[in-house]
Amino acid sequence: MAQQRPNLLFIMTDHQRADSLGMVQCGVEVAPNLNRLASQSYTCTRTYNTAPLCAPARTALFTGKYPMHNGVVYNDFQGETAQDHKTFQQCLAEAGYEVAHVGIDHVKVKPTYRERVPFALWASEAEHRRYLSEHGMDDKPPEPGMFSKQIVLAQFGEMVRRGFSSTRTAVWPHAVEHFLDSYWCRRAVEFLQRPHERPFALFLFLWAPHPPLRVPEPYASLFDPDGLDLPANVGQVPEGEPANRRQGIARQLGEGVTMEEWRKVWAAHLGLVNLVDAGIGTVLDAVDASGLSNDTIVTFTVDHGDFLGQRCMYQKFEMYEQAICMPWTVRLPDAGPGTFDVPVSHLDVMPTLLELMGMSIPDDLDGISLGDRVAQATAPPERPVFCEFCGSRGRDMDRRAAITKRHKYVCDPHDIPELYDLQEDPLEMNNLASDPRHADTVRELHAQCKAWAERCGDWMEF
Repeated sequence: MAQQRPNLLFIMTDHQRADSLGMVQCGVEVAPNLNRLASQSYTCTRTYNTAPLCAPARTALFTGKYPMHNGVVYNDFQGETAQDHKTFQQCLAEAGYEVAHVGIDHVKVKPTYRERVPFALWASEAEHRRYLSEHGMDDKPPEPGMFSKQIVLAQFGEMVRRGFSSTRTAVWPHAVEHFLDSYWCRRAVEFLQRPHERPFALFLFLWAPHPPLRVPEPYASLFDPDGLDLPANVGQVPEGEPANRRQGIARQLGEGVTMEEWRKVWAAHLGLVNLVDAGIGTVLDAVDASGLSNDTIVTFTVDHGDFLGQRCMYQKFEMYEQAICMPWTVRLPDAGPGTFDVPVSHLDVMPTLLELMGMSIPDDLDGISLGDRVAQATAPPERPVFCEFCGSRGRDMDRRAAITKRHKYVCDPHDIPELYDLQEDPLEMNNLASDPRHADTVRELHAQCKAWAERCGDWMEF
């Protein structure tokens, strides 16, 4: 039965690269279910996050405010820097939605994300740990720290050692149905199959393909490392790269990794993508089987991507495309599909969905609504979008970026700037910032980046 307002299924993965959609490796379609969803959706192939890091990216998306505005600028999982901002989920709950959360909890506000909303279902990492324990299993690696790499960085002005997930790969020792994301997708399906007297909003925040790269079979063996077609700049450092990048987390994590090892990293990462895609497929099938398709908006995006060896980098933490450029799809019950490569911001997600769900948009959000564009399948407006990085577990290295349809400008207060022509140089291997022929572009994007930062109350000097 049609409802006054549509339901919402919001799916997000972690570390999944934008190029995984549409990718075929070793004769295998990497993400067939997400490809199917994208073919039915309004798809923005160049959706930029606001920070190449979990908690800042997610908190910004679900508060609709840049990290500098909401206070969460690094991975503050304890919420010490969190502030009082209304979340998208809270807006829906206050409008009468039955709100469910399944997956990781990286949205940091005060009071907490969980305290703000009377969730009809809450299933997170703790529930999965209990599930494994009840079935006589655990998720601990056989050797403590075997999937961690220690690096040194300047944090809050002091040199510290920190451990980050490494490039090591292994087979997860239990059956795939017990894997974290398989468990969460089952919980999501169970929620969808319940009777619902009110419109619902289900947020499914999946973990894969986030490292550590422990992959259950058959996905661990799905992609032959020697048969993979890798980007040309895996294992290559570009000329003209700022020296600061060598001290960055991503470069330190990628230091000394051989091409043979990068191939194993790619095979494990793609195996996890295919695994999580299979789980998403069961959830999408449950929407159809439950007769909810005509009443439900389905949207998908990612918090950030992963370099997987491009530029000799691993994980995220930098402003290059593999870390900050995400897909975003919106499937409406009564609108046609369309695919667009115009840059949009993750901050546009919340106001767009609020409008499509017939709700008012708070006047303090930093993004814009694309509701009319989505409903009519027309291109987003062209405008610069911005991204920031302040550090991982605390302030360590400042980067700011401005992105247009053709160019990306990256500002570092302690090193040379970067300018890339994303049409002619999609791998961003040729820094044009010092080329006199591009001086006007550098000046214009620097001014736009500085003005944006000043509006956000940024501490970085330009």
